[in-house]
Amino acid sequence: MDVYLPIANLAVNGLVIIALGGLTGLLSGMFGVGGGFLTTPLLIFYGIPPTVAAASAASQVTGASVSGVFAHSRRGGVDYQMGGMLVLGGIIGTGFGALLFRLLTALGQIDTVINVLYVLLLGGIGSFMARDSVREIRAQRTGIPLPARKRRHHPLVANLPWRWRFYRSGLYISPLAPLLLGMATGILTMLMGIGGGFMLVPAMLYILGMSASVVVGTSLFQIMFVTMATTMTHALTTRAVDLVLAVLLLLGSVTGAQVGANVALQVRPERLRLVLAAIVLIVAFRMALGLTYRPDAIYTVSPL
Repeated sequence: MDVYLPIANLAVNGLVIIALGGLTGLLSGMFGVGGGFLTTPLLIFYGIPPTVAAASAASQVTGASVSGVFAHSRRGGVDYQMGGMLVLGGIIGTGFGALLFRLLTALGQIDTVINVLYVLLLGGIGSFMARDSVREIRAQRTGIPLPARKRRHHPLVANLPWRWRFYRSGLYISPLAPLLLGMATGILTMLMGIGGGFMLVPAMLYILGMSASVVVGTSLFQIMFVTMATTMTHALTTRAVDLVLAVLLLLGSVTGAQVGANVALQVRPERLRLVLAAIVLIVAFRMALGLTYRPDAIYTVSPL
């Protein structure tokens, strides 16, 4: 079933795009993270231009995060005060990201920058997740439990001024910490089309020291608004959002997320994280290979 993508200016198999959306939705439901960090690389591998892939993936993440926010909100799993600061920072970061996106596009380097960022982020986070998962599996096999992690914020966060109480998260920290974290996520969302959850959730746990009971819901709350702002910014400035592509991805991700959630109930969480880490590292390696591989024909000539 061939479908023409007007912004990407190419025809694709619609069933393949829906399947890609279903795969990222499956991973989202299984691992509790947004599938945006895999959607963009998979679209690039399929032949979608990186700028269109990044802009369209952000709109898919918006739709996928809305239902998650409502689900977590019903059980009190969203810190709206903390989420508000993250959203404010994310919107500011989106503005900076838009300027950076246009600058890199004018320099002709945006595709390379998107690929390099994915290699660095996916490689780093995948290695971190794999290390923690292997340690937990070894501890289960040997019967020697790992030392309990103390929930505390990073020393740099403790030194920031103007502390507030974030009652739902159980924190007394400066609002500048979530503001800066939200700005970093907004810039990355604008450049890469990610929801930011795969980076934001660990940062909220290990840098801000938030309670695990509100981390996922608060992260989805921030992602929902920041990806909305990112999609609007792309639509008004770069004009790289392909609605046909986004709708096809969303159709697949909604179904895949439901299947993934059921699978997650039957597999131990540390093994799920190890599988996710392996997938992330494979994608990072493939993107790194694409940056270094020399094609057979360096130059091509096409008729006007």
